[in-house]
Formats: sequence, C-alpha cells, structure tokens
Amino acid sequence: MDRLRAIMDALTTADSVSVADLAAQHGVSEMTIRRDLDELAQQGVVRRIRGGAQSLLLRGEEPPFGVREHDATEAKRRIGAEVARLMADGEAVVLDGGTTALEVARAVHDRRLTMLPLSLQSVQALAGAPRIRLVLPGGEVRPGELNITGPLTVNTIRSLRFDTAVIGCCGLSAEHGMTAHDLEDVAVKQAAIASARRVVVAADSQKFRQTAFAAVCPASGIDVLVTDERIPRDQHDALVAAGVAVRIAP
Repeated sequence: MDRLRAIMDALTTADSVSVADLAAQHGVSEMTIRRDLDELAQQGVVRRIRGGAQSLLLRGEEPPFGVREHDATEAKRRIGAEVARLMADGEAVVLDGGTTALEVARAVHDRRLTMLPLSLQSVQALAGAPRIRLVLPGGEVRPGELNITGPLTVNTIRSLRFDTAVIGCCGLSAEHGMTAHDLEDVAVKQAAIASARRVVVAADSQKFRQTAFAAVCPASGIDVLVTDERIPRDQHDALVAAGVAVRIAP
C-alpha cells in the first residue's frame, strides 16, 4: 500500500510519527492511520506508543554534507556562536567535523585559541584567523564529508591534551547517547572525548529524531550540550537528569 510505504519513508528521517500528523498529511481518519501502524507493528518495524509509533529501524546512511549544510542553517549558526562563548581565550580545542562544527569554526575566527580541526572545511575557515594557533592532524580525508579520519588521526589526537572537545553527531538521545553513521568517524570522536577535559556537543534539535548505527558515548559522557529551542522537553529533562548541562542557543 502506498500509504504504508509513505509512513515507512517518514520513519527513515524520524524516530517517531504521530497519528494526528499522518492523518492530516494523508487525508484519512486517525482510525485508518492506527490500523496502518498496527500492521507495521505486526511486521516488527515500529513500536506503538501513545499517539503514534516509534521506528525500530536505524537509518544507515547520512545525507551528504552539501545537503546538510543548507538544513537548519540559522539554528546551527546560533549554536556555533554559543559554543564559541563557552571557550576562554588560550584554550586548546579539538573541533569535530560536520556542518554545525563548521559554524563553530566561523564563530571563533577572531579568538585566541589553539585549534585542531578535524575537517578540511574548518581548516579553511580558520586558515587566515589572526590569533588562532592552527594544528593539523594526520590522516585520510573522507570523500564528500572532507572529514580527516583514520588511525593516523586517532593517534594524533591521543598524543595531545585539550581543554575542550567540540563534538558533532548524527543522532542524540538520553536513552542511546550520542551516535554516528561512520565507524572510523566514531573512533575519532571517541579519541577526542578521551583526550579532553570537557566535552561539548553541538547538535541542532533534529538530531533528537534520529539514532545512527554506531554508539559514540552515553549521555553521561557529555558535559555540555548546546542545541536550539526545539529540543523535545522529555529529552531536555532526561539529559539534565543524566548530568548534562543543556544550553539553548539564543
């Protein structure tokens, strides 16, 4: 049925769907949508929850950098600026790859910091910064993403110590912690987390709708989360209860 396929397609970009939203979208009754979700639950691809259903499938692919760069741009810019405000002049910072981390690089351009960026986009953004001490890692460049990754990158990070690790992610929740799609990228993130005194996660609220393939760290491994005002209230409260300082970018 086309409607069931459309519901499954919606669940490739969100962890859950609501009966009311689906009924309005497809022009059918809520009872019809409930029957659809019951059928998908019997197939083992969703779990019925109050008011809708939750996906039991992980999304195995990440949209290309060029697509993500134009998604939630204002929220990412505000998040980048708020992360920059958390840093004190003179800090040593390892900066993850990704579109939100690129906004952090742009926000700290005029600051006095030692930066080890993990993507060529952030290297380019910081290359002409007048007071940035720019340190480059070894490693391979991941096509498309232009993240710097691999064993050489991990070894570089492990040989250094940072005041702050700024980490991006593909998915985030209090239940599953921080997740990512690429396994080599996970190893780099974990090395950065282990080498830093403070872990700051920069993630827009869309990341709370997703769980990726590989676990990076549990929520308890995050010191500060910087996100936007659309973070789900239950996630906000659960992360705070897990000891995460949640900051909403103004």
